[in-house]
Amino acid sequence: MKFSKTPLKDAWVIELEPKSDDRGYFARAFCKNEFDELGIESNVVQVNVSFNHKAGTLRGMHYQKEPAQETKIIRCTQGAIYDVIIDLRKDSPTYMQHFGIELSAQNMLKLFVPRGFGHGYLTLEDNTEARYMVSEFYTPELEAGVRYDDPVFGIEWPIPISVISEKDARWPLYNEA
Repeated sequence: MKFSKTPLKDAWVIELEPKSDDRGYFARAFCKNEFDELGIESNVVQVNVSFNHKAGTLRGMHYQKEPAQETKIIRCTQGAIYDVIIDLRKDSPTYMQHFGIELSAQNMLKLFVPRGFGHGYLTLEDNTEARYMVSEFYTPELEAGVRYDDPVFGIEWPIPISVISEKDARWPLYNEA
């Protein structure tokens, strides 16, 4: 795997390095040793799958409060998403900044999201699936979020949002959260 830093402190883009032959390819998708060598938290306790029927489906911007803050490793395994993270760690030099990247089945990129970040994505194609490896068990009573269209973050989504849950549409603005 190849690891590239993002503009946000402690967040990484991870590129698979497929070894191809006439059968197809083989690639390591996760290696605790490689994560540990770079000081990237590598504890995974749960793997989640999200399937979305329509392009323009937005999920986010979610995070879990302490003590259930989690790291995430996100990969799009079918279709394509525009994945966005926001640094919500008040002691971070990149506090309140966001980063967006296209993850797709074709480009095979993954995104490592540190604890204390908000996360969400917008599907760019119909029938899109994303997989998350997370470091903490989902704790519904500690789930929180901020609005995907909060002007304080200024996220520019690449296509119009056509599907969003009522809960995601009603997350508070950050200064109200």
